[in-house]
Amino acid sequence: MTRILCANWQAADDAELEREHFPDVELVLARSTTYVAAVLDPADCASVDAVINYSPTLLVEVPPSAFPKARIAVRSGVGFDNLDLKGWAARGVPACNVPDYGTTEVADHAIALVLALTRGTSTYSADLLGEGAAGWHFSRAPLVRRHRHARFGVVGLGRIGLAAARRAAAFDMRVTFYDPYLSSGVELATGYDRAHSLAELMLTSDIVSIHAPLSPETQGLIGAAALAAAKPGLILVNTARGPIIDLDALAAALRDGRVAGAGLDVLPAEPGDLEHPLIAAWRAREPWIRDRLVVTPHAAFFSPASMIDLRLKSVEVAHAFLTEGRLSNCVNGVTP
Repeated sequence: MTRILCANWQAADDAELEREHFPDVELVLARSTTYVAAVLDPADCASVDAVINYSPTLLVEVPPSAFPKARIAVRSGVGFDNLDLKGWAARGVPACNVPDYGTTEVADHAIALVLALTRGTSTYSADLLGEGAAGWHFSRAPLVRRHRHARFGVVGLGRIGLAAARRAAAFDMRVTFYDPYLSSGVELATGYDRAHSLAELMLTSDIVSIHAPLSPETQGLIGAAALAAAKPGLILVNTARGPIIDLDALAAALRDGRVAGAGLDVLPAEPGDLEHPLIAAWRAREPWIRDRLVVTPHAAFFSPASMIDLRLKSVEVAHAFLTEGRLSNCVNGVTP
């Protein structure tokens, strides 16, 4: 029987869903907390055929060399910055992710963050709860604007970026994308405008939504230089990975008004670094940031349906390779 180690397992159940759908697989659960990686039994490490990391942030606590029989490693989610890609590649083992479980949820969430700011939904609700009748006025939300003909900029026109762009277009927004990895002609196929530099995208967009993976190239991509190039009054949204935005630079841009508002589902340190000056000011409802920042707890991917997809697809990626030799979503360049 195939044995798969489920490292950093955080679900409350004992993988009954997975066991029902994959009866020929023995699942070894190694539970973690949100903050601390699972302690792994060396005997399990030595005997499993595959490793799945279920944490969005924690690493597997031991290196790939601790898994001599493993033939595939999987990150249960889209982001793979907490998989040891080089370590697995050095052993000739493919490392894969699960990119297709929450595409529509993340795209929906990106637009929801935009609307929370530009239609005032978060402000109106909070003011009515906190102030009663005194909060009953349309002028309470400072960033409300018309979406029709606004320019929606997308950083990274992959699956989620494209889904977000389609939703923005449905609001009659004009779409521009920046993605240096896409071949020429994508703009013709989509009907969207193409920016040939990040600075160009920032300068011409009313809203910028980030949908790029975290890598050495994208870490800090939205920093002081990018924000200095932004069109005044920019709305910035990040549902990708926290470290893509330099929070200190964003705080400065919000203070000087270059950025009007921001919606963040991800932060550089997660669980959220609530002591960062920007986040602390937002939590304290300091006047300069009040109603200009919306933060959600890395929840863009979530719906009950997406969680079922994620759990089943994570095992499916490993199972298909081990039983059929069918490799999908490899992110470390190994093709056995």
